[in-house]
Amino acid sequence: MNIDIDNLKKRILYRSQYRGTREMDKLLHSFVLKNIDIIDEDKLLSLEKFLNIDDEKLYKFYNKIDENLHFEDEYIVKLFKNFKFNIK
Repeated sequence: MNIDIDNLKKRILYRSQYRGTREMDKLLHSFVLKNIDIIDEDKLLSLEKFLNIDDEKLYKFYNKIDENLHFEDEYIVKLFKNFKFNIK
């Protein structure tokens, strides 16, 4: 499959910044910025799908309120779970 990586990264960055809530915008955008250039094409596609998960589910998972997040790519889930968000 031929994928325009730059276009994919732009879509991912945009989706991570415009979630609907300011808190999730900041959290997910920081997470994406940290990881977008170190993961391969397949993981970028998974990351794009990951960003389609509801904000409330991601928030609860990240804050250990609900540790059950079912997603097809455990690598992305692990990255997110271990991500340390620093408020600047």
